[in-house]
Amino acid sequence: MIGNFIADHIRGNNYEEFSKEIQQGILLHREIDTFTDAHKIVRKSKRRLHKRYRHYDGVIIDIFFDHFLAKNWADYSAIPLDLYTNSINHFFDKISSELPVKSKQFIKYMIEYNILFNYQFEDGIEKVLNGMNNRTQGKSQMNLAIEDLKILHREFEDDFTIFFKDLIAHTNQKLIEIKNC
Repeated sequence: MIGNFIADHIRGNNYEEFSKEIQQGILLHREIDTFTDAHKIVRKSKRRLHKRYRHYDGVIIDIFFDHFLAKNWADYSAIPLDLYTNSINHFFDKISSELPVKSKQFIKYMIEYNILFNYQFEDGIEKVLNGMNNRTQGKSQMNLAIEDLKILHREFEDDFTIFFKDLIAHTNQKLIEIKNC
């Protein structure tokens, strides 16, 4: 879980300085990113947004898919979303001092705004998109993407459902491979 969480903040083979379990999490996260970027359904979703958002389309789709995962959490986990997110927030709050600086900054933001829990709500997604737009000094126009989510909600949710089934199968296989290395 730690490796997966910090993976975006670890460059190249710098992951080798971490424990084997954290390395496995980083490698699995990278594998998931590669699989996601190449998946035909994800590409289809991104095409719906590309004209307006260009290279930010992938970031927006990631956020939309996080929304659908949180919204439909009960379909994927027996643990209620509020219990899960509270335990994740508590866990990462406890260990944040041991993590990379960028991860620490995100943890503070994640806990303060209860991001993981609030992904299930459109207003939670809107806040995230507004924040991302601010980080790009308005260049991304990601703040406008909430309208795309509302207009094409069914299409994006259908894409997510198909994609996520494939991702679960792929991730389960890759996890076995990574653990056997």
